[in-house]
Amino acid sequence: MSNPSTDVEQQFHQVCSMNKSPLIWDAHSCIPLHPDATTDHLHRHLKAGVSYVSINVGMDFNPLSQILTTMASFRQQISADPHLVMANRSADILDAQQTGRLAVGFDLEGAIPLCERPEMVQLYWDLGVRQMHLAYNQSNSISGGCHDEDSGLSVVGKAVVNAIFKCGMLMDLSHMGYQSALEVCEMADGPVVYSHANPRALVDHPRNIPDHLIVACAQTGGVICINGVERFLGVGQLTAKRFAEHAAHVAELVGPEHVGMGIDTFTTQDGIRDMPDGLVESDWWPKNHYQTGIGTLNYLQPEDIPCIQSALIDRGFSSEEIDGILGLNMMRVAQQTWPT
Repeated sequence: MSNPSTDVEQQFHQVCSMNKSPLIWDAHSCIPLHPDATTDHLHRHLKAGVSYVSINVGMDFNPLSQILTTMASFRQQISADPHLVMANRSADILDAQQTGRLAVGFDLEGAIPLCERPEMVQLYWDLGVRQMHLAYNQSNSISGGCHDEDSGLSVVGKAVVNAIFKCGMLMDLSHMGYQSALEVCEMADGPVVYSHANPRALVDHPRNIPDHLIVACAQTGGVICINGVERFLGVGQLTAKRFAEHAAHVAELVGPEHVGMGIDTFTTQDGIRDMPDGLVESDWWPKNHYQTGIGTLNYLQPEDIPCIQSALIDRGFSSEEIDGILGLNMMRVAQQTWPT
């Protein structure tokens, strides 16, 4: 398994010594997918000490028109906000940490918005997408989804994976079917990640991942980012302590250098509805796994991050291990992957 590079460690600890605070990387968060939605909610991450957050700009069921107008609005708002900055490269995250700002990247949840064209990967990169996975719960023409039959990657799917690696975008395995995710790991010549996924050994839910996939991801040098969704942490266990228990399981299996954080906070805004007309929620969030759909899920919040830090301490992680889980591990992967 890969170890954090010396250069990344030196940069990270130099920044921390100047700012007296850890670099915190939230690998996945959500605000409404609508051009009228405000990015002001991201200030909650900034107040919680976060240096980088990846926000969703589209899922497999979102029309391309919705995705593009949402990205245009988000980019304009971020550029006009002195407290936010687009993360064009990993150095922008370190600069944000030094200057007390929040670096923001986009992520794409599913490959349908690529229109079966691998060259679309580079276009999304140019628009600010820094990580993507290939299927959102349901299978598509590219990949299998975790709530559907999974026959692995298609021919076009393998071409998309190669395009993602060539571009330098983070290859994210979240929401994908197990066979498809394993095939991506077998194709990888560098680190891949789970931006928001928990061990199925602790909670038997198909959105969580079995130990053999945790190992496969780690063997690429990648990172498994624990999410803060109650249904995946354990119903009735929406706590920082439970988050740390999931982190500990992954750390004990593959090492703490392969653990990260993607709390998957879901934010709504008054007067804004971002679900496409005619969407049948049970098609994407089966009732036997989600009851009445995604709206019934509860989430940890950015304000819970200090509690997560404390819970990791209580769990017995060292200060260096906690620095890695909070941000250094994902920074390592980004510096190994994103173009410089």
